[in-house]
Amino acid sequence: MAADRRPPAPARPDATAGGPSTGPAPGEGGAVPDATRRWIPTTAVWTYLACRLLVVAAVAVGARQQHTSILHGLLIWDGEWFLRAVDPGYPAHLPMAGGQVAANPIAFFPLLPLVIRAGTGVGLSAGPWGLLVSGLTGLTAVVAVGRLARRLAGDEAGSRAALLFALCPGAFAFSLLYAEGLLITLVALGLVALIDRRWWTAGLLGALATATSPVGLVFVACCAVAAGGDVWRRRQPGALVAPALAPLGFLAYMAYLWAHTGTLAAWRLTERGGWKSYPSLRYPFSVVWTFVSDPLRPTLTGQILFAGTVAAVVGCVLMVREHQPPAVLTWGIGAVALAAISQPVGLRPRFLLVAFPIVIALGTRYRGRTHRVLVAASAVLLAATTVLELTSWAVFP
Repeated sequence: MAADRRPPAPARPDATAGGPSTGPAPGEGGAVPDATRRWIPTTAVWTYLACRLLVVAAVAVGARQQHTSILHGLLIWDGEWFLRAVDPGYPAHLPMAGGQVAANPIAFFPLLPLVIRAGTGVGLSAGPWGLLVSGLTGLTAVVAVGRLARRLAGDEAGSRAALLFALCPGAFAFSLLYAEGLLITLVALGLVALIDRRWWTAGLLGALATATSPVGLVFVACCAVAAGGDVWRRRQPGALVAPALAPLGFLAYMAYLWAHTGTLAAWRLTERGGWKSYPSLRYPFSVVWTFVSDPLRPTLTGQILFAGTVAAVVGCVLMVREHQPPAVLTWGIGAVALAAISQPVGLRPRFLLVAFPIVIALGTRYRGRTHRVLVAASAVLLAATTVLELTSWAVFP
């Protein structure tokens, strides 16, 4: 469907060189860039590539000292499970241990394993190819987040947001074999499509997102919010194609697991039994109370979760104050809420990365000296987080 083009408006002015910006709400009369003009956040792209090279170099040094390989250092945590989803693949029968479903690849959604398997089908090695896919989709995520911020508030804001995203503490996942880059790319481009009222594009991107990660289901709500508002204002039911298409990736995976294992709840049972993971409305309050009652009591992971919870609350306030469009705000708050109630996952840096409208809010709101301070702080936190995730088995991503 044709995009709803608005005439360009001046970029949103900032109150001070380092202070918050003011001006019309994004998507409601704010800066709308020329969509036909090519735009790439060059500084963010080079920064992203430099970060990935530094990580590989550091892992290579560590591997040499420990007499292991670079692949051994990078294919850790979820990467091992994604590779098991590729070969030998998803189990036909749920493995049991102690009366519960044991950890198995079913917990990991199929789009990334399918992409990796496509590479192995033409002779590529699964591990290196998977790492390359993760790195490249991380790069596309940086550009996609920048393009969404640009769509909301103009070129400069897009560049600022893209740079902050490239240095976000959770961006260490792009150096490993993870699906975050793929998910964020699909959702960010999907949100642009929703803002431009390209319903079929948004729905198809949503279907791919829900086949990538369970967090992708939040995008179904984004589609429903955007399409519902359009139907209410314009009385054109064609917008409903987006929320109709978006959940198909998730539903297709659940149907496949049902047929493959004979168990409808195979994914949920694997999450609960294999990873002891389940939704708990009490969990975020428990994280906060444990830290507040005795800041030295929690483990390092507990302290990271508390910091992530505080950052998420501040980020949600900023998203609201920046008047982000309803669909964008829905993704940001929904991704935060889903991570917050997922015990024992919580608001780790990797899941704050997925809630990228927080980063967009920082990029659109702050410039000048404040922006430079944010960039420097993000770089330090990214370095610290990467070291922790690559060297400590006590902190899982």
